[in-house]
Amino acid sequence: MRSLYGKFIAFTVGIMLASTVIAFLAVNTYYHQQLKGQNDEKNMSIAESIASYIESASSVDLEKYLEAQSATGYKLYVINAQREATDYGVPFRVENLAQASIDQVLKGERYHGMRDLPGETFVTGFFSDELANTVGVPFEYEGKAYALFLRPDIKLLFTEVHYILGGMVLVMAIFSLLSMLIVAKKLIEPITKLTAATKMVGEEQFSGTLEINRQDEIGQLAQSFQRMTERLGENDRIRKEFISDVSHDFQSPLLNIKGYAELLMDSGLPEDSRKSYAQVIQSETERLSSLTKQLLLLTSLDQLTAPLQVKAFRLDEQLKEIIRKYRWLLVEKDMSLSMEIDEVRMQGDPAFLEKVWENLLSNALKYTEVGGSIEIELTEQVDHVTVVFCDNGVGLDEKDIGRIFDRFYRADDSRTQGVGGTGLGLSIVQQVVKLHGGTIEVMRNEAKGITFIVKLPKL
Repeated sequence: MRSLYGKFIAFTVGIMLASTVIAFLAVNTYYHQQLKGQNDEKNMSIAESIASYIESASSVDLEKYLEAQSATGYKLYVINAQREATDYGVPFRVENLAQASIDQVLKGERYHGMRDLPGETFVTGFFSDELANTVGVPFEYEGKAYALFLRPDIKLLFTEVHYILGGMVLVMAIFSLLSMLIVAKKLIEPITKLTAATKMVGEEQFSGTLEINRQDEIGQLAQSFQRMTERLGENDRIRKEFISDVSHDFQSPLLNIKGYAELLMDSGLPEDSRKSYAQVIQSETERLSSLTKQLLLLTSLDQLTAPLQVKAFRLDEQLKEIIRKYRWLLVEKDMSLSMEIDEVRMQGDPAFLEKVWENLLSNALKYTEVGGSIEIELTEQVDHVTVVFCDNGVGLDEKDIGRIFDRFYRADDSRTQGVGGTGLGLSIVQQVVKLHGGTIEVMRNEAKGITFIVKLPKL
């Protein structure tokens, strides 16, 4: 049986059979060790009371009296001194009483056949319908010696109550088994749905919805699977968009380079046009180079398996060095830059964090008009440091702020001034900050421009 439902049925039936066998063996052992002696004493007392009544009664019809006793639920076996035996009640299934035992009782001794019956594994002595499994007592009647052997008639002991109880146990067992099968079916049904949903996910179909409304562990598994499916669907969408965006971002500069390269092949092209076309090719080549580097950086961040190369460094000096690199562009755009930087020494990966400050500064330069201003602030708190980049540029709409960290997302090209972009810089910023356990926030300024606030823990 390969199905879980079939295995459950097999296990259930197997457990019930094993429980029955174990229970029978336990009851059988308990009878032989505890109840067999007590049963022998009880029946010996009954046999002695019958013998005592026969001997003490002034006049009793032995045949009728013994028949009356057998009718109350006992099997009686009576032997006289001439070894003539008479059965009262249903005859014994096996008449295996030893002659020595008969002689023993006729001589006035007691016979404890129930107590001394050898223990059997699969047939308890209580149900063993053998003449040897009796108790024997002597008595005298009309001056003659007799031996009386007695044991209960099991068939007569089973009354209506026993049948009712037995039927109730049987009905309970059947009902319990059927109920367990129904419950198992209900338990396995959501697993079947999960299996089907898993196959759909394997075929890259992420739009399915699991209709499993449970609060138990299976329900929690279904909810986790649903969240995983939604996440995989989102990742699949992002992956496809990523491939589309990468193709587009590579295709545009490649087409420009190809087009202008063909124009440069014209031997009669004026020198000014030749230089202009060469500058476009150079610009597009630099754009491709920048895009390739940032894609490689994103890939290394996505597949980062080794820990960050954390070490102590001066964050204030790193920021000042980044600003010195872009001073030429500040001068070119006639922009002002103010700094309020504390002396901060922290733990982190300086190579990755350098990319954060470069991207934030270049983003501020790109979206700030000629003659604008940029403010950079570095402060140190007890458990973290805060870096703020604030500009008075063209700013962003609310819809843009919600997607500003998406890969390849760029605001309207009409907003871009001076420096071209790839739409990957802020994605890199966010991922590096997260790897350092920090947070980044972006907000619109009241007047114009935007502000980025980076908080990094002091590792």
